[in-house]
Amino acid sequence: MILLKDHTSSELAQALADLRPSDRLVRQLHAAAVRRNATEIPLELPTISKRLLAQLRERVSIPRLKLVNKVVSPQDGFAKYLFEGVEPGQFEAVRIPLLHRPDDQKYVICVSSQVGCALACAFCATGRMGFQRNLATWEIVDQVTQIQADSEHPVRGVVFMGMGEPMLNYDRVIRAARIFSEPCGMAINAKAITVSTVGVVPGIRRFTQEQHPYRLIVSLTSANSAQREKLLPIEKSYPLPVLLDAVREYHAATNKRVTFAWTVLSGINTRREDARELAELTRGLPILLDLIDVNDPTGEFRRPSTEEANAFRDALREELAMPVQRRYSGGQDIHGACGMLAGATL
Repeated sequence: MILLKDHTSSELAQALADLRPSDRLVRQLHAAAVRRNATEIPLELPTISKRLLAQLRERVSIPRLKLVNKVVSPQDGFAKYLFEGVEPGQFEAVRIPLLHRPDDQKYVICVSSQVGCALACAFCATGRMGFQRNLATWEIVDQVTQIQADSEHPVRGVVFMGMGEPMLNYDRVIRAARIFSEPCGMAINAKAITVSTVGVVPGIRRFTQEQHPYRLIVSLTSANSAQREKLLPIEKSYPLPVLLDAVREYHAATNKRVTFAWTVLSGINTRREDARELAELTRGLPILLDLIDVNDPTGEFRRPSTEEANAFRDALREELAMPVQRRYSGGQDIHGACGMLAGATL
């Protein structure tokens, strides 16, 4: 059985080639499933034979996630959705409202690519779950399809920053990104699709070689290898010098400024020395640094005070001489903020 939402339109056309559907019909079916949240192949369509539609119904199905729960933050309007697929394990997606421009109100969706995560970052609730399974392409796509159907404003961006490490489910993540950006898919600008990684070097290199148009963000959090290993165990497999080689290759191939994410941990990675080490590590590399306050309901890691945060930003601007921005991490009150997604397990 061919699953709509699990293939790009060109893959779908190839899989159905023996039935000889028109390209227009393939695009119609694809758009109906992905963009308009259709649940089945129609019984009748103008100018399409009933025989062909019957054959399509025998060969093609439209899978659908089960929506287990939805909660909306009364503080900032972030919405968290809890889903189940056909295989075990629950996973979450977050709808991020960008409603500050009256003439351009929209949402960005933070999607999951795995149930759980094997990388065990010290401050991440998903990492405490351990790895359960990779999501299928259609399970990634349907997160956005269902949330769009439930939303007042259009979805104009997708970030692979939910549960899981996207680079460890590479093929399905990239296929989902292609479906999101197809005109007959979600028609989201490829530049508004972001793939995040904590530093899986083979994935970064493949992403570079394949010349994808999507944005890349690398979670760094420390420029000191010993410290980073305590926080991000992936440092043992892909240490900072190896990671930075891959990142420099990405910059050389794309000429794009590299975005690093830095989870800010009070008393741990907010010293001037941390800023100085980052400047030394990235010397000669154009970067943008996203500062993200930690969200740790266990209390092991704390956010910095206003004074500590301001002092660190000042140190970064002086030592780094590169753009630094503080990224708002909303949905904290509903456990929908960065690092807090854990399905129904925590």
